[in-house]
Amino acid sequence: MKKSVLFFYGTLKTGGQSNHLLAGAQCLGPARTLPLYRLYGLGWHPGVVLDRANGLAVHGELWAVDDSLLAKLDDYEGVPDWFRREAIAIADHFGTVQAYFFNGVVPADSPSGDRWPLPA
Repeated sequence: MKKSVLFFYGTLKTGGQSNHLLAGAQCLGPARTLPLYRLYGLGWHPGVVLDRANGLAVHGELWAVDDSLLAKLDDYEGVPDWFRREAIAIADHFGTVQAYFFNGVVPADSPSGDRWPLPA
């Protein structure tokens, strides 16, 4: 069965409140993006956006998921309305990796950083 590699940076990571949704998937380990993105706090969850001008290396994890789980995750993330799944550039990793990018307008007062939860 075909596997897709996804980068998770928020509630789906190990220890996150939604990690149970990845039951049966394989965690490939910690990872960070190239400094092209910014993570924003959007209430109880984060969202990543492309930010070429002020990007950071966002910290997260790589997971291998099958097509059945991928469809469930797309539904959970509200693809294509709330989030969209696209390729993301991961440091020291060769091969296609996808992540869920926030697909809305980030409120101007949203806190941002390079990891979730955001440092206090």
